[in-house]
Amino acid sequence: MSTKSASLSSTGFTSEAPEKPSTRWFVCALLFAATTINYMDRSVLSLIEPLLHNLPFMGWDFSKDSAHQVLFNNNYGNIIICFQVAYGVGLLTAGRIIDKLGTKIGYAVAIAVWALSSMGHSLVKSVLGFAIARALLGLGESGNFPAAIKATTEWFPSEERALATGIFNSGSNASSFIAPALVAFVTFHYGWRAAFVTTGSMGLIWLVVWLLFPYNRLRRGATQTQINLQEVVSPSAGKGFFALFADLAKHRGLYAFAIGKGLTDPIWWFYLFYLPKFLNENYGLDLAHAYWEIVAVYAVSSVGSIAGGALSGFLMKRGFSVNSGRKIALLVCALCVLPIMLVPTMGHLSPHSAWPAVALFALAAAAHQGWSANLFATPTDMFPSSAISTVVGLGGTVGAIGGASFTWIVKHYFALHPMLIFTLAGLAYVTALLIFQLLVPRLGVARHA
Repeated sequence: MSTKSASLSSTGFTSEAPEKPSTRWFVCALLFAATTINYMDRSVLSLIEPLLHNLPFMGWDFSKDSAHQVLFNNNYGNIIICFQVAYGVGLLTAGRIIDKLGTKIGYAVAIAVWALSSMGHSLVKSVLGFAIARALLGLGESGNFPAAIKATTEWFPSEERALATGIFNSGSNASSFIAPALVAFVTFHYGWRAAFVTTGSMGLIWLVVWLLFPYNRLRRGATQTQINLQEVVSPSAGKGFFALFADLAKHRGLYAFAIGKGLTDPIWWFYLFYLPKFLNENYGLDLAHAYWEIVAVYAVSSVGSIAGGALSGFLMKRGFSVNSGRKIALLVCALCVLPIMLVPTMGHLSPHSAWPAVALFALAAAAHQGWSANLFATPTDMFPSSAISTVVGLGGTVGAIGGASFTWIVKHYFALHPMLIFTLAGLAYVTALLIFQLLVPRLGVARHA
């Protein structure tokens, strides 16, 4: 073999590199950009929310009583729900569609749908219009992570997949720095409709680059690991659209991944949604005065995403197996979340400074992102590339269901039992890892349910 040679690593996995190894990091950069755009598109509506008060069709009218404020809140809430429902439903089938179409075409379809849907917000003139545009946005955006994880499987060896995932997943944090400034500038100069056109057009620019890139010609060939994992699914699973679902349901790895997502995804959203409220209620900081505290959490979580993803690869390159390297990294991240249980006591221990509590939030957020990078990599250790997007999509659906369930728990019990909520948040990752270990004692070995 020439430059495209296969070698057996210390982990026992065959690694076949592309002609130019640096090309895979260009692909990772594209995945990072897509994830950043994904989160920017979904955040525009919340960033321009104050301007929506001026739209008569949203139900707001300053000249009338407070009932119009209630109507506005209901309309706005229903629009948000349309996105959430569509996103959850989309995850059920988006992964399977991407597995059928292939990564390049499947990802292109997903981003085309969400970019055009984002731009479509600029044309709406009713609550129904917003709801439809938001639902289409959710359907398109549901394809991002299934496609991106599939791409890392096709471009990166096992020891680099969690790192690549950590890097592109940090795009969700990068959007938090870019979107507010960009949307504020565009809205101030050109109006709120232009904000949707701006972020949506960024997706179309990405799409052009993606379509021009010779993805299938340059990607690495099938590794011995992937060849071995082909036995996980039967040949008939590739013939019918729904046949693969039945085949995957026989394997414990699907349940291990899905339960991990269902238990831990809700905690991430809890951190981000609750932090501004915590800073306001305990330290009297509104959003303007809590800017640096919130930025610090996002910045540290980005570092955690990359460092946590790199940890498993670091271990594998030093002789640890894929199973040990991946699970040790998950364990380290799970243990780093535990201090979040101390947050309810911080108001008494540090009544005049929010930074000790912010440090706990930042550590937990960073640990979650590192956990997520490694958890996302586990399907690539258990399933062939032809099924990766389907598995990731199903796991994402369970994560969305878990998020809705935990939100209900927080809504009904947080005010009376904050310690209970933070205890659940702290123990979720350790519990998820224990369940994962019971279901999948060794990664890379197919285990039937």
